[in-house]
Amino acid sequence: MKHRIRLARRLPALPALAALACIVPLAAGCSSASGGTGSGAQTSVALATRDFSNPYWAALRDGAVAGGKKLGIHVDVEAGSNETDATGENQVIMAQGSQNFGCYAAVPVNATNVITPLLQVQAKGKPIINVDTQIDPTAAREAGLKITSFIGSDNTQAGTIAGNEMLQLLHGHGKVAILEGIPGEKNGIARVNAFRGVTAGKLQVVQAQTADYEESEGLTVTQDILKVHPDITGIFAADDEMALGAAQAISDAGLTGKIKIVSIDGITQALQEVAAGKLTATISQYPYVEGEMVDEACTALADHKQIPQRVVSPIHLITQSTAKQAIAAFPRPFFSFHDPLASLAGGQ
Repeated sequence: MKHRIRLARRLPALPALAALACIVPLAAGCSSASGGTGSGAQTSVALATRDFSNPYWAALRDGAVAGGKKLGIHVDVEAGSNETDATGENQVIMAQGSQNFGCYAAVPVNATNVITPLLQVQAKGKPIINVDTQIDPTAAREAGLKITSFIGSDNTQAGTIAGNEMLQLLHGHGKVAILEGIPGEKNGIARVNAFRGVTAGKLQVVQAQTADYEESEGLTVTQDILKVHPDITGIFAADDEMALGAAQAISDAGLTGKIKIVSIDGITQALQEVAAGKLTATISQYPYVEGEMVDEACTALADHKQIPQRVVSPIHLITQSTAKQAIAAFPRPFFSFHDPLASLAGGQ
């Protein structure tokens, strides 16, 4: 099961000058590094994300902290209390927005929750980086919110890879179930829609149900699915946490290896379970790299450089044959990838 990391959710209101100092302990996801290898542009970064008890978001935090040390900039990372805590996350953004950070970044809980608090950031003339989960562009436009850049992986591509892998595993036919994420959350929707699109007319989806990106929910939902559909041969989970719960349910039923499980994210425990044969495959995304990219983007902007409006972070299919490589390199990729922000932040 998950080990919960208890961190401060909200920041005290401090004078603007104090915002340039590290205002929460490093263990809570704040970097006060100096003397890094950046271009010389000085800025400070405020990043709001989701629940740190999910290893995916903890990796995003850790990448931002590490990137801040490398570049010699101040980084503060805060989160809500759980995956669906939109109110808590909004409070975090409002608290960060009341301080004079040079650059702001946010991972929304759903497509629209962060729009209102980010408007106060925009009113201060600060750049806004949308990270990992895209804010609904229509809703943002209607509210008058302008996003400087989006940094995240291609979730449609991830769902497509997952669908093709499941087709190969099941030889093009069979009954499958789908564990969906948080209702209305765009990443999960994109993953599931792509999986369905690839497998339509070949695999029969007998049940699709939300499990809120929670391991415990994945366990319970899968137990219920197996009671109704004991003949399924595959489960697609829109994230690893739910997949870990599904794997436990399948193990408890004595069906490990008989029901293929494909998921998305590539957290440490999932990679270990793939290596052990309890999960069949995961499409690894790299939130640690996304965190580094946020710092690079903010550093480049502080140096008055233009950055791409969309930066795609790497993903990769991990099976039992590549799991050990992925584990050895974690939390960074074990393969080469293009980072268009690195040279901008390095002053090249």
